[in-house]
Amino acid sequence: MSMLLHACCGPCSMYPLELLGTMGKDLDVFWFNPNIQPQFEWDRRYDNLVKAADHYNVRLIRQGEGCEEEYWRSGEYLKEFSSRCEMCYDVRMDAVAKAAMEGGYTSFSTTLLVSPYQQHDRIAQIASSKADKYGVRFEYMDFRPGFRHGQDLAREIGLYRQKYCGCIFSLEESKFYDKIVRSFEPPEL
Repeated sequence: MSMLLHACCGPCSMYPLELLGTMGKDLDVFWFNPNIQPQFEWDRRYDNLVKAADHYNVRLIRQGEGCEEEYWRSGEYLKEFSSRCEMCYDVRMDAVAKAAMEGGYTSFSTTLLVSPYQQHDRIAQIASSKADKYGVRFEYMDFRPGFRHGQDLAREIGLYRQKYCGCIFSLEESKFYDKIVRSFEPPEL
């Protein structure tokens, strides 16, 4: 029985990968996060997930290249979803469930379930509906008890630990906005 584990970033994957490994789970990691903005942040988080996957010697499957900020700013998604977070969960859980079905996996889950800052119940509800849609099992796991341990593991192997969820709105609302954006701006000539 194999699992496809959606991963939002390297640090959030550390504890789930450790736990699932001790459980003897046969799994691959799935990267699909079009919500992450700006592009340098998407690249940075992907690169750190590569390090985490290498650390646990698991296969990493990448889908997508990021997304256009204009779509998220337009508010078009609010026609179908009650919030930007709900839309974000829906898009990613749909992609992982579909990939699990197409790849012949028996189940899927997500590292989003490790964060005490995410809407845990809503993620589980959406993932369950996607499991029904694609005929693959959603394997619910409350990874939150290992959140701090996972952050310590990430620190130990030198992973970048981000300061916002990933979307452009959370970046702009972050107290770290200036520091993050400034660190990637080209120097003035």
